[in-house]
Amino acid sequence: MFNKPFRVLSQFTDAEGRATLADYIDMPGVYAAGRLDYDSEGLMVLTDDGRLKARLTDPNSGTPKTYLVQVEGRPEVRALQQLERGVMLKDGRTRPARVRLLATAPGWLWKRRPAVAPRPGKPTGWIELTITEGRNRQVRRMTAAVGLPTLRLIRIGIGSATLDGLEPGQWRRQDRL
Repeated sequence: MFNKPFRVLSQFTDAEGRATLADYIDMPGVYAAGRLDYDSEGLMVLTDDGRLKARLTDPNSGTPKTYLVQVEGRPEVRALQQLERGVMLKDGRTRPARVRLLATAPGWLWKRRPAVAPRPGKPTGWIELTITEGRNRQVRRMTAAVGLPTLRLIRIGIGSATLDGLEPGQWRRQDRL
C-alpha cells in the first residue's frame, strides 16, 4: 500500500525527470495495480500478483474505489443524485456511485503543497465518492458532468484496503487484500 503524493507519476520511470514511484519505493518486481493521475493523490496498490492486479483493475470485477473529492461549488442534492444514478460521459454511462456529502475536509487529511487555490468568490465543497469502475479520469469527468469541477482528488480506499494512517510518500506491506 502506497500513499502517492501530489505530482508523482504512477509509474517507476519518466523520461522528463518528474517524480515517480521509484523515488519512494525500492522494491523490485512490483507493479502498480491501477493508476492515479499525476495531480491526484492517495492509495495505490503495488503487487507482483497478476491475479490480484487483474481483480483490482478489471472494471467487470466491481472492486470499489473510494475517493475524497474537493469540488468547486456547493454540492446540491440534485448533483449528488445524478452521481448516485450514474452519469452520461462521452464513453457511456457510468455505473451508479455511492456518494456522501461532507461538511468539511476530514480532520486527518494532510495539507497539499502547493495548496488548492480556488477561484476568488467560488465556494468549494467535499464529497466522498465510491465507484466500481476505473475509466480514465472517471471521477473528474463525473463531477464535471454534474457541474462540480474537481479541485483535489484523493483515493482513500480500494476494496478493503485503506490509507489508514499512511502519510504521503509512505508505504507499508499488506499481505492480504
